[in-house]
Amino acid sequence: MKKLPHLFENNRTWAAETEKRKPGFFQKLSLQQAPEYLWIGCSDSRVPANEIVGLLPGELFVHRNVANLVIHTDMNCLSVLQYAVEVLQVQHIIVCGHYGCGGVKAAMGEKSHGLIDNWLRNIQDLYRRSHGELVHIKDENRRADRLCELNVIEQAFNLGHTTVVQEAWRRGQSLAIHGWIYSISNGLLKDLEVFLSEAQQVKTI
Repeated sequence: MKKLPHLFENNRTWAAETEKRKPGFFQKLSLQQAPEYLWIGCSDSRVPANEIVGLLPGELFVHRNVANLVIHTDMNCLSVLQYAVEVLQVQHIIVCGHYGCGGVKAAMGEKSHGLIDNWLRNIQDLYRRSHGELVHIKDENRRADRLCELNVIEQAFNLGHTTVVQEAWRRGQSLAIHGWIYSISNGLLKDLEVFLSEAQQVKTI
């Protein structure tokens, strides 16, 4: 089995160039982690969180999963959320989906994909609830892209309902949730105008 030496070479080059541009960068980075933002995004390899918002290592705390879901039984996501909010004291949580998301497209189809079908059930439920709007979009790709947007909005509100966020707001902690979407075809972000910064903004379940 190959040991991927080219990736280690890439790493050495990156580290050397970073240190050259910002002397002492890694030494300073090793002393503390104080990001202002938590990014909840898709696992898609074409959506590099730090790079598309121009932030350096240490400036963005990141959690990624298939289709950028926030599920109330997902201890992985909730643990990241709690650490980010209560320990790192992030001020902004960004839920960022992307157009052409394979997870969203899979949830819209009839085909079985195995284990991941259980994970995508949440998007399938959203698809059914949004049928009245989506049925009028005849183009399949545009319909999928609209569901990608609706999924981001849904996950932003899911975040707002978590005990971690609710308790932070109750404490008076400054914390805002944003819903964005990324276009792989042009590299640009779009603000979906989702901004939640207090409990009163979250819809009643």
